Amino acid sequence: MVKILVNDGIEPIGKEMLEAAGFSVDTQKIPQEELISRLQTYDAICVRSATKVRKEIIDACPNLKAIARGGVGMDNIDVEYARSRGIHVINTPAASSRSVAELCFAHMLGLIRFLHISNREMPVEGKTGFEVLKKKFASGTELYGKTLGIIGLGRIGREMASMGLGLGMDVLAHDPMVTQAEINFGPDKHRSKMIIDSTSLQDLLINSDFISIHVPSLGKALITMAELKEMKNDAILINASRGGIIDEQNLLEALDKGIIRGAGLDVFAGEPMPNEVLLNHPKISVSPHTGASTIEAQNNVGKELAEQLINILK
Repeated sequence: MVKILVNDGIEPIGKEMLEAAGFSVDTQKIPQEELISRLQTYDAICVRSATKVRKEIIDACPNLKAIARGGVGMDNIDVEYARSRGIHVINTPAASSRSVAELCFAHMLGLIRFLHISNREMPVEGKTGFEVLKKKFASGTELYGKTLGIIGLGRIGREMASMGLGLGMDVLAHDPMVTQAEINFGPDKHRSKMIIDSTSLQDLLINSDFISIHVPSLGKALITMAELKEMKNDAILINASRGGIIDEQNLLEALDKGIIRGAGLDVFAGEPMPNEVLLNHPKISVSPHTGASTIEAQNNVGKELAEQLINILK
């Protein structure tokens, strides 16, 4: 019988599909340091972002036929090496695109209406400070008519463009691997289409009111002080891709000096222990890497993983 280790969890529907296909599914988590010895009896492993599947584990597990990543990024897996050994490496890039995009817009809306900070201050101020806070947070702005800049035109970037257009925003995009993209937006019964051309990063930085980043791990910061200084003074920067894409010290300096207006962060360079200054900064809206953490997205991830593994291992 084919044995699959699901080390970082899977939705019940995915487990049910795998077991219905005749596979043995083990959901008991094996600590990272024990994987090299205990994974040897399994034919496949499913992971999220916590478990790492590196060369030494791959070499120690000759029975391994598939490595499945629930989610988009695969920087916790030595992908090319695994494939060179004839192991299938799969992920679920389409399953959570909508959920990630919606969280990015939640950060934008929270920042422009001061929800991130009023939720902290209202319980402290209580009734006595109500009118003071009402006046303090009275200068909100709207998304409608603003320009959304999207760095990375993959599935999530295109979902961002679709939602932005649906909200009446202008959209700019930068992706060195994409010349243009066709974006569908609006209600299903009245779907519209628009072609978006990829522009230069500098053009996007200069002309965008909101900038959302959707790129894989690059091993270095894409947004440093040089890029931050190109942005509008009232620009808002969103990152739900990978920690380290933005130089966090440069970001803090830019916010303190008024170089940009605010930032929304779902990912951090120091995960799972982010910089405490970032977490408490009044111009930053934060969430604990929950971009794909919706019931709908996780069910989609479970189904997509199961379908791919069944096709590979049957």
